[in-house]
Amino acid sequence: MTIDLKFKAFLTAVLLSSAAAASAEESNGPAPEATAVQAALSFRDIPLLESAFVDTSPADRDDGVSVGELGLDGGKKDNIVKLAQEIADGEHGKYDSLLIAHKDKLLFESYYLRGRINLAHGQASATKAHTSLILGRAIQLGYLTMADLDKPLIGFLKNLDRTKLVDGAEKITLHKALTMHGGLSINRENWEEIEKNPVPLQRQGLVQTLLEHSRPITEESQTYLYGNFNPMLVMTVIDAVVPGTAEDFIKKEVLDKLGITNYSWDTHVSGLPQAGWMVSMTSRDMLKWGSVVLNEGKLNGEQFVPTEYLAKATSGLVKPTEDWMPETYRYGYFFYQTPVEVGDKSYNATFAWGGGGQRIIVVDELDLTIVITGHDREDQIMASISNAILPAFAEQR
Repeated sequence: MTIDLKFKAFLTAVLLSSAAAASAEESNGPAPEATAVQAALSFRDIPLLESAFVDTSPADRDDGVSVGELGLDGGKKDNIVKLAQEIADGEHGKYDSLLIAHKDKLLFESYYLRGRINLAHGQASATKAHTSLILGRAIQLGYLTMADLDKPLIGFLKNLDRTKLVDGAEKITLHKALTMHGGLSINRENWEEIEKNPVPLQRQGLVQTLLEHSRPITEESQTYLYGNFNPMLVMTVIDAVVPGTAEDFIKKEVLDKLGITNYSWDTHVSGLPQAGWMVSMTSRDMLKWGSVVLNEGKLNGEQFVPTEYLAKATSGLVKPTEDWMPETYRYGYFFYQTPVEVGDKSYNATFAWGGGGQRIIVVDELDLTIVITGHDREDQIMASISNAILPAFAEQR
């Protein structure tokens, strides 16, 4: 009788322990979602998650993102889960999400701090890469050609009064603007005053005003200068050549095709869509942009942007000149490119990059797309990507 009681007690303990273990495995439950009230808040007012959400077998949400299981469908789980724990512990900075897709399957999904699965996250300057792909879409649909990239940008803007433009205005091409070599020289204090009266700046009026107030465009002025109105020059051309407006085109021919509905896209003082920042979308939707890059410009098997355009956009065409920029970084058409060393091999990483930690990273040779969002001032997580995520997939090849 005593033995039976001891056995029952032991069996009960085992069952309770097993139940606790199962509960621990499912403790995260579904991915954290922002409420309607939270979604309406400014980003800095979004409450922090009480605990990180980490999922190595992401849920199928019928949102156009295919899913799989980390380890089973690729990658070494231990490396990545360890990195996720380090992010949760704040060891790498203030990041809000980390997602990893392999062969177009989302295998790992995690949210921290202000990250939510349904919350559109600010893209910062990663928006510039979106603008580049929007231009590529216009080329794919025949509204521009690859040859047009090297033609004077003002030639596409039929409403300009060329008699008032500075000397050398014709030297600005789409290629120059896309590589941050437009060459505008604008007094910033004067421009702040000009912006106070937005009426003359509407649509092509933006470029008209810029090219009236800039110093002459010369070979010396057309050196790499990040920002400097270049993205808005590109957006103005898009607006001029596509049917309807750039807003309509972006929604109908880009976002709708990608299946992106949860986003915000602010309007520039010119009345055009922002081209360099002030756009928000979810981490899962960021993966869709990366998929286009990974698949050589194809979306669902059909050409979405020309392969030839994408090859240039993601090539290291020029060297950024900021003193804080890593030595190996190169710039294409609003995309960055750098080699990443893994053991004795080197892989090319192409990425959209925005301040605070917004990244869409594509490593073509590893069939890998990585999305990161954050609000970290130092933004040094790329080293962790190189040390933890890439080896987790490279070692299986």
